[in-house]
Amino acid sequence: MKKIQNALITVYNKEKLNIIAAELHRLKINIFSTGGTYDYLQQLGIPATTVESLTGYPSIFGGRVKTLHPTVMGGILYRRENQDDIKQSEQYNIPPIDLVIVDLYPFKDTLKQTNKEEEIIEKIDIGGISLIRSAAKNFKDVLCVPSQDYYQSLINILRSGKGTTSLEQRKQFASYCFKVSSCYDTAISNWFSGETHLRYGENPHQSAVYHGKLEDCFEQLNGKEISYNNLLDIDAAVSLINDFEEYTFAIIKHNNACGVAMRNNLLEAWKDALAGDPVSAFGGVLICNGKIDMQTAAEINKLFFEILIAPAYNANSLELLKSKKNRIILRQKELNLPQIQFRSLLTGVIEQQKDTSIENVETLNYPTQQRPTWIQMEDLFYANKLVKHTKSNAIVLVKNKQLLASGMGQTSRVDALNHAITKAAHFNINLHGSVMASDAFFPFKDCVEIAAKEGIVSIIQPGGSVRDQESVDACDKAGISMVFTGVRHFKH
Repeated sequence: MKKIQNALITVYNKEKLNIIAAELHRLKINIFSTGGTYDYLQQLGIPATTVESLTGYPSIFGGRVKTLHPTVMGGILYRRENQDDIKQSEQYNIPPIDLVIVDLYPFKDTLKQTNKEEEIIEKIDIGGISLIRSAAKNFKDVLCVPSQDYYQSLINILRSGKGTTSLEQRKQFASYCFKVSSCYDTAISNWFSGETHLRYGENPHQSAVYHGKLEDCFEQLNGKEISYNNLLDIDAAVSLINDFEEYTFAIIKHNNACGVAMRNNLLEAWKDALAGDPVSAFGGVLICNGKIDMQTAAEINKLFFEILIAPAYNANSLELLKSKKNRIILRQKELNLPQIQFRSLLTGVIEQQKDTSIENVETLNYPTQQRPTWIQMEDLFYANKLVKHTKSNAIVLVKNKQLLASGMGQTSRVDALNHAITKAAHFNINLHGSVMASDAFFPFKDCVEIAAKEGIVSIIQPGGSVRDQESVDACDKAGISMVFTGVRHFKH
């Protein structure tokens, strides 16, 4: 066991520091500290010595240089059992520093708050990270606390060890130090390179990196780090919402919409989006294209969700939504998304133009005897936008600009339709009077016949099958309308 004689404290976050300082004072351990930390200790009535008094140099260059001095670094790094080191420490009057407590400048938090380079650069900690690495290297003699996350562990040691530390404890804390140091330097490196190393990929055993600057797309107002799967859902959500101009709320789960509604205000859009599938919405990604007010926030706050994306929030709504610390809240900035998409496969990369096609009245073909009404036409166009953003094979059922149900990612189109019908029935949703969108043509008439039995009144699909006429005849027989867009919307 080694007795702590002198401690150096230089921290950004001072939560629980009062407890640590009181324990050090009780154990008669001398404290050296820097600027703001020293002032805080003085307010507590805890005696301490400034680092400037120790080094003979003031804090210089706007606070950039405080602890980078041979007296400080030597007091940490000199080996207590090395006779040459001991002689040099005595020669240069360097006291041993046995405990180092550091909490670094919040670099990651700064990235969330600003994109101004000058402010970000100033939050790159130099002295603190040097202290952490030095103390961790000399763990045989020094215990280093590298972050506020380990304050409580230190408090426990001080209360139980009578001012002493074991080699096992010091080595354990050294591992914490290099973990903190590595994560901190990685965040800085990622910022300079425009890369973000994610916690993991689709699954915990897969590593992942995001190549790009998320701060150009969003301001993160709350929550944990964004994950690989979060990014996939965010991309799907942003792509979908960009196709709508009126107030729209969408709920995304595994890159597919499980609830979408367009209304005259966000509150009603949220309620009707949720009504489509309140079960799948749990843990989902929410996105809208309007400012979140308090009334809407109160309703949203009733649901557990991963992420909320909006262009703006009023102050009260944001305060409420931030009540869950891990909940990711993003303010979407004005974006010009790339029009080219890339995907790696085999030994190369393929690229394609993004599917930005939005069909309109002028591009339609009307093959059936019955024509859709104007209200039905609005729902058809709405459904066609949704099916474009749904994994193939995809069927979407819509009424009054609300997603009633969808079937996606199925190996046959009829399976996709049956899945949508089953989902609607599960939530007691009446499909009579609804419309249907398909991402690709019907190879057989079976989908039309099934839709007619459910009370679906109009269909939008690309057309182009050699059996198109069979589907047209089935529509005429059932008295429902169908339009051809001539544009397929596969999504894989």
